[in-house]
Amino acid sequence: MPDGTARRLPLLYPPGERRRASRRTGLLREIAVEMVRVLDFTGVQKIVVAEAMGIHIGVALSLITDIPPLCIVRKRNYDLPGEVALHQSTGYSKGELYLNGVESGDRVIIVDDVLSTGGTMKALLEGLAIAGAEVQDVLVVIKRGECDIGRPYKALVEIEVDESGVHVKDTFF
Repeated sequence: MPDGTARRLPLLYPPGERRRASRRTGLLREIAVEMVRVLDFTGVQKIVVAEAMGIHIGVALSLITDIPPLCIVRKRNYDLPGEVALHQSTGYSKGELYLNGVESGDRVIIVDDVLSTGGTMKALLEGLAIAGAEVQDVLVVIKRGECDIGRPYKALVEIEVDESGVHVKDTFF
């Protein structure tokens, strides 16, 4: 930081705590950096995320890539011109999502936190097709189980969940 604040921050943490705190605060940045490494950004104009868990990932990615329009697929209808209603059905919920801010011919990427049943991702892909957008690439931070969303996608981490807990099957970074 230009005002020297960064140099003073170590004094705020007791010895040994500074390193642990930097790991926590740096996690989102590290996720975004890995996303930049594996996503295909060719011609991408917008980043599409689902409310609410995809927002922070999309913002971090937008800040690193300078791709400014973050299109958030919302759970609430705003009756905006060109709004596309999507039906979402996952393993734990059903409902409507609403896509705004994407126009015919836009080239987009989709990022989300977790893919388990694929219901949200399938709804996003369907809505983007209705809007006339081209999906350049899809990436999730965590993939849980096998899921066919009708197109290739990327994941940073693959996990299994069973009665004994969560197990990391693979990492892709």
